Amino acid sequence: MKSRKIVSLCLVLFLSSLPSLLGSESIQKRESRSAEDLYNMGYLRSLLGHYEEAIRLFEESLNIRPTAEAYTYLGWTYSHMGDYQRAIEEAEKAIRQDPDFGNPYNDIGVYLMKLAREDEAVPYLEMAMRAKKYCCYQFPHFNMGIIFLKKKSYDKAREEFKKSLAIDPDYFPAREALKLLEESAAEEI
Repeated sequence: MKSRKIVSLCLVLFLSSLPSLLGSESIQKRESRSAEDLYNMGYLRSLLGHYEEAIRLFEESLNIRPTAEAYTYLGWTYSHMGDYQRAIEEAEKAIRQDPDFGNPYNDIGVYLMKLAREDEAVPYLEMAMRAKKYCCYQFPHFNMGIIFLKKKSYDKAREEFKKSLAIDPDYFPAREALKLLEESAAEEI
């Protein structure tokens, strides 16, 4: 019975790959899917903390089909390893690949903040706020708020945290930062 299930599974796998084996799927489409698969596997490996393996998978994906997303998450992986300069380089490649993609702008801003280069981070965060394709506009506002907080520009920080919450009312870091700012202001009165 067990061998029958294995044979059935092998048959299903074979039949599902038959169109690509017969060439009915274009080479570009197969390469694209394979690049996407490598990217997805790299993303998962990075989330699990398997950074070296994630880097290898992202680089393989990029060799097949360069995308802004793969460069961005390759940089993100380097940042988790503490290599912010390399992370910035990969994010810059992402921007060259797709200038409308917002993630790498915000990421560069964060990497520069980690390197205590906040003034250099500001233009990148502003570009992230204006990017045409970005899922998470609350992030650059929050990060800008952190920069203003460090500079003791509390009103501007509060304004950025509020903008972040206007985009995503459930964004916990912005909610907590705003709460702490308001508590600090109340204590000073």
